[in-house]
Amino acid sequence: MVEELIGAAVAAGTAGLVYLATAARVVKQYERGVVFRLGRLHGEVRRPGFNLIVPAVDRMRKVNLQIVTMPVPAQEGITRDNVTVRVDAVVYFKVVDPAAAVVNVEDYRFAVSQMAQTSLRSIIGKSELDDLLSNREKLNQGLELMIDSPAVEWGVTIDRVEIKDVSLPDTMKRSMARQAEADRERRARVINADAEYQASKKLSQAAQQMADTPSALQLRLLQTVMAVAAEKNSTLVLPIPVELLRFLERGHQEGGQQAPAQAERSVDTTERPVDTTERPVDTTEHAVDTTGHPVDTTQQAIDELRHAVEQ
Repeated sequence: MVEELIGAAVAAGTAGLVYLATAARVVKQYERGVVFRLGRLHGEVRRPGFNLIVPAVDRMRKVNLQIVTMPVPAQEGITRDNVTVRVDAVVYFKVVDPAAAVVNVEDYRFAVSQMAQTSLRSIIGKSELDDLLSNREKLNQGLELMIDSPAVEWGVTIDRVEIKDVSLPDTMKRSMARQAEADRERRARVINADAEYQASKKLSQAAQQMADTPSALQLRLLQTVMAVAAEKNSTLVLPIPVELLRFLERGHQEGGQQAPAQAERSVDTTERPVDTTERPVDTTEHAVDTTGHPVDTTQQAIDELRHAVEQ
């Protein structure tokens, strides 16, 4: 009798262990358990930890609540300004309603992937090339909104969407490079022209200041000579002020105007003979060359000065 009781207890214990082994379920911290009893959703979602179900009656499906990083394959499309591009992106999403993610959609990962590809093609067709290259934040927000709207019914929320890369044809890359180079050259020329304009204004003001103070020009000349001499050169170039040449040129013009006047005042020997014995010509006052014309000493000085400058 005692042996029978012991055998029954052992059998009951063994059956309890088998039942416990088949009914026990462990749900991890980042998971939630959805229980189906005879094919119907039963009770609430099971929390993390140790859980029991009815063997052969209940079935538990675990759903991961971690953020999923899903790359979107590169999609080729034509932008609004008729440029063919290839764009790829990445989607970050997570499950917020495990029951809806299991019941409302067959495979929520595949559904999110297909929705992301379709939305990316739509974004490419609605955007221009400049927006894809420089205004990605706005496109990311629009792409996130397009994917998140249907995903709410699947118990999934889109955390963020990022456009990774935009591939352009080689011809478009060369055209953009030429455009950028031309724009940089234009800006360089504008900056150079503006610098020349400012320098000319400063030089004009300096010239006016030197005209009011003639000694400033001489000081500037001496500074130039000192700067040249400081380089330890064997040859020293001494510049001659332009004002000196202008002064000599004005003297030459005045001498040329006085020569005709003296010729008019001279006595014509054919009409009014001059008595050389009574009024001799003073050759010491007016030098006469072999041709009989007065010699302009000012012109000779200018020629000698120019010859020295050329040497």
